[in-house]
Amino acid sequence: MISRKLQCEFLSDEMSGVKLIELDIPDPGPEEILVRVKASSVNFPDYLMTQGKYQHKPELPFGLGMEGSGIIEKIGNKIRNFQAQDEVTFAAMGQGAFSDYVLLGERALELKPSNLTFEQAAAFQTAYLTAYVSLVRRGNLMKGESLLVHGSTGGVGMAAVQLGKYLGAKVIATGTSEEKLKHTKSWGADHTILTHKNGKVEFREEVKDLTEGKGADVIYDPVGGDVFDQSIRCINWGGRLLVVGFASGRIPSLPVNMALIKGFSVIGVRAGEFGRKNPLAGKENNVAIREICEAGHFNPHVCKEFKLSQAKEAIQYLSERKLVGKVVIKTD
Repeated sequence: MISRKLQCEFLSDEMSGVKLIELDIPDPGPEEILVRVKASSVNFPDYLMTQGKYQHKPELPFGLGMEGSGIIEKIGNKIRNFQAQDEVTFAAMGQGAFSDYVLLGERALELKPSNLTFEQAAAFQTAYLTAYVSLVRRGNLMKGESLLVHGSTGGVGMAAVQLGKYLGAKVIATGTSEEKLKHTKSWGADHTILTHKNGKVEFREEVKDLTEGKGADVIYDPVGGDVFDQSIRCINWGGRLLVVGFASGRIPSLPVNMALIKGFSVIGVRAGEFGRKNPLAGKENNVAIREICEAGHFNPHVCKEFKLSQAKEAIQYLSERKLVGKVVIKTD
């Protein structure tokens, strides 16, 4: 039998090195699991990796697709914690979730939350794990604090809004479109702010007004660039500015006198690396987000679905920032 996989064969700015290839379905080794992919989620690093612009640079050629969901087809004879027909979510950095089948080690898999569809589950793990590590492990967000979520209409922003609300914070969601920001209200945002006005990034005064002049206690920033520059001017004394990514394309610099004067911390977040450095805490994180999800507090929003044969177009759609929530590829 044949399996299809979206593969990057060489780096380019316009994804000319990305092709859908065919290969034989592999048999799992003793410590491997073969998953029949039902759905996979498109993430911004998928696009950046085709250009060599992401911090993780897999050896060429590599499979595209960081995460997905599916059903276990076969297991190796040393696998003890999963069995055939289990419904799972999985991480597949470099292996390629944009495939019919994917071969993974046991640590890459988690049981699928029972209340999510395969499409929602494909969009769950990376976004909500990033939000959990950011707000709970690194940001120590407390009930009653104000949380400013940038890029709130994207996948990791959506997860941060929902988790922030669950944790009891006052959630302020930002974005570049009033139409998109309407969705964040249903995710739990108490207030919404446009970051771009009249060609400039300007939201400092609105944040101050919404926080009684204090500024935000925790700022979740997957955007960087000018948004970061404004954020350090509307953060509360003792605040925590969480550096999640640089979707704007510019890596900002920090005038360290600002951190001194305002007593705030700038904290880097790498959710996957957090778990790799501390496997026990990483497992606890995965259990926590699954339990919160199954209790009904998370609702991954999938705005558009593509077929596997359209996977390249799905990445292009994401790169044009048309999405609200997540974009998902369904195996044909």
